Amino acid sequence: MSLPPASPAAELPPSVATLPAATPPAERWLLPDLLRGLAILGILCVNMQDFAGYDEWLQSGPDRVAQVFIDVFLNGKFISLFAMLFGAGMLTISQRAGGWRLLRRLLWLLLLGSAHFVLLWHGDIISLYACLGLILLLPLLTRPPTWLLSLSGVLLCLWWLALRVFEALFVAPGPRYSFVQNLPTDTGWPDLVRLRLLDFTGDLYGGATYNFQWLLGLLLLGMAAQQSGLLARPARFRPLLRGLLLSGLLLGLPLSAALAWLNTQGSESAGYWEVPVRLLSGLLLGLGYAAGTGLLVAAGRVGWLKVFAAPGRLALSSYLCQSLIMTTLCYPYGLNLYRHVGALPCLLLALTLGGLQLWLSRLWLRRYPQGPAEWLLRVLVYGRASR
Repeated sequence: MSLPPASPAAELPPSVATLPAATPPAERWLLPDLLRGLAILGILCVNMQDFAGYDEWLQSGPDRVAQVFIDVFLNGKFISLFAMLFGAGMLTISQRAGGWRLLRRLLWLLLLGSAHFVLLWHGDIISLYACLGLILLLPLLTRPPTWLLSLSGVLLCLWWLALRVFEALFVAPGPRYSFVQNLPTDTGWPDLVRLRLLDFTGDLYGGATYNFQWLLGLLLLGMAAQQSGLLARPARFRPLLRGLLLSGLLLGLPLSAALAWLNTQGSESAGYWEVPVRLLSGLLLGLGYAAGTGLLVAAGRVGWLKVFAAPGRLALSSYLCQSLIMTTLCYPYGLNLYRHVGALPCLLLALTLGGLQLWLSRLWLRRYPQGPAEWLLRVLVYGRASR
C-alpha cells in the first residue's frame, strides 16, 4: 500500500518544496490552538496526582473537594481532546507536506517521547501516540470523514465491550489497587533513569495494547474533524456543535460525577470501573468543551479564552517543560514533595505553572515563531528551520 500523495507543494522545484513555510499567526486556525492550550493545562492538573504520588480515594477535607473538581471537570476530558488533536495534526501534516514527511515526523516524535519517558517521567504520551500514528499512516489518511467517523465509533464500542468482558471474568471485589506509581524514596536521578529504561518497552507495549482501540478511535475522530473542515470553519457546523455541547452536559457531567464518587471508594472493583467511566465521561465532556469553544470561535466571542492560543502553539514545549518542572519539585532528587502533598496543593501548583506558561508563551511568540521543542522537531523532520 502506498503512502498518501503529497500536497501540491511537493510538485514544486526542490528548492521551494523542501520545506513548507511555517503557518503565519494570522493564517492559523484559532480553534485547534485554543483547544491545545486548554488541553495542556487540564492535563497538567490531572497529571499532578502522578507527579506528587497521592491516592485520589484517600483524599479528605479540602483535598477531597479539589479532587472532586478535578474528576468532574478535568479527568479524562483534556487527554481525550489532546488525542483527537494529534490525529487532526497528522492529517494536516500529510496534506501540507506529504506522507513521507509525516512518517519522518512520527518517527522523531517516537524518539523524543522515548527520551521524555526515560529521562524525565514515566507518564509520557508522545511515544504512544506516535506508535499508533504509524499504524494509521498507511491505510487511513486518505479516507473520507464519514468512513473515519464510522470506524472510530466501531473501535470505541469494541474497546468498551472488551473491557466489560475482562471485568466480568477477572475483577473481584477487594482492597483497591493504587494505580499511582510507586516511586522509590531517596532515589537519585540516574537510578530513576535506569529503572525507566528497563520499564520502557513493557510500559509502551502495555499502554498500546490496553488502550489500542480507544486511542485509535480518538485519533480517527480528530482526523474526521480535520478532513471535514470543522476545525478550520466551525461556523459551518453550528448544529453539530450545539448537539455535542448538549450531550456533554446531559451525559458527560453525570458520568463525571460518578467518576468522582468512584474515586472516593477503596475497593478494587471501583478502581476498575473508574477506567471506563473516566474514558467515556472524558470523551463526552471533552467533546462538549470542544463544541462550546467552537461555538465561541464561530460567533467571534472568544474573549479572554484567546490567551490559551499561545501555549497551544507551543504545546510540545509546554508539555515537556511541565514534566521537567514538576518532577524536579516532586521527586527525591529535587524538592521531594512526593507523597507529602494532597490534591488541593497540587491543583494550585498546576494552575500556577499553567498561568506562568500562558504569560511566558505570549512573550516567547512575540520574538520567535515556534517553541524550542517545535523548532527542534522541525529541524529534524525537514532538515532546517523555517525563517
